[in-house]
Amino acid sequence: MRAQAPRIDARFRLAALLHDAPEYVIGDMISPFKAVLGGDYKAVEKAVACRNPCPFRPAARAQLDIVRQIKKADQGAAYLEATALAGFAEAEAKRLFGRDPGLPEPSNRTI
Repeated sequence: MRAQAPRIDARFRLAALLHDAPEYVIGDMISPFKAVLGGDYKAVEKAVACRNPCPFRPAARAQLDIVRQIKKADQGAAYLEATALAGFAEAEAKRLFGRDPGLPEPSNRTI
């Protein structure tokens, strides 16, 4: 997200970092496998998130824009996880997660 919005407020970077906080409880699973599991995983994730509200959520007026930016960054990460870690073909990753996020080379090589 910082690569896409380098001047974003620290509170919103923290909100982006914590958007996957339910994974602390239910375990981390890369997005390609969440997609395969479908709605069942999302229902559990949402239930955990509702029980553990994040104190760093963006203010209501900024929330929609920040949520969109977080989602865009998350989809880019999912694309990279799918192609670099999970062995998905680029066409399949594009269908499920959108296009390659086009991160600069050092960021892309981190995976």
